[in-house]
Amino acid sequence: MRQKHEHLRTPRAVGIAGVVFAVLMATAIVLVRIALPAGAGADDLTVDAGQRSAVRTALALLPFAGIAFLWFMGALREQAGAGEDRFVATVFLGSGLVFVATLFGSAAAAATALDESGQHAPFGRHYAYALLTTYAMRMAAVFILTSSAIGRRLGVFPRPLVVLSLLAGLTLLVAGADLPWSELVFPGWALVVGLHILWGRRPAGARRPGPG
Repeated sequence: MRQKHEHLRTPRAVGIAGVVFAVLMATAIVLVRIALPAGAGADDLTVDAGQRSAVRTALALLPFAGIAFLWFMGALREQAGAGEDRFVATVFLGSGLVFVATLFGSAAAAATALDESGQHAPFGRHYAYALLTTYAMRMAAVFILTSSAIGRRLGVFPRPLVVLSLLAGLTLLVAGADLPWSELVFPGWALVVGLHILWGRRPAGARRPGPG
């Protein structure tokens, strides 16, 4: 009975963690984008007190977003169970962990740049934006694509969600930093997945891949 209750609670954990991550991550991105609209392209950007406060709030949210993402990733992986493909699961797990590492690295770089003045401040902003928009988002793209592959194979993701996941993953992988506000694609995808799992119903036992 206990195993059955744990099995029933897991999809809800996936949904809640996905929604929490999406809200925190999207809020942090919006705060940074509004406070620093020019992004990494303005070397002479002057940041006033209000902008600094917004960025500090965003940086304070990112660690909690990373923690929620780890729960989201772990709960998603649990859904695969015995039907987990080791190759896809390795890429899934690796991309998720690298995403969190680069997310925290960009936050630390941004916090350092925020406290600096003079010639080193632009370098810090460039470094933070490069970590977030180029490296973290590429890892997010790989995570989305592998999640889509796992969800499609196990019958957890319906076809429209699989298509949406492919489009989101390819957008982050190909466009990345060249598309303004593209960072919101990842939390948007996590929100859709989280709400789908919260509102949907997982097939009994989940459809396991057949032999061959």
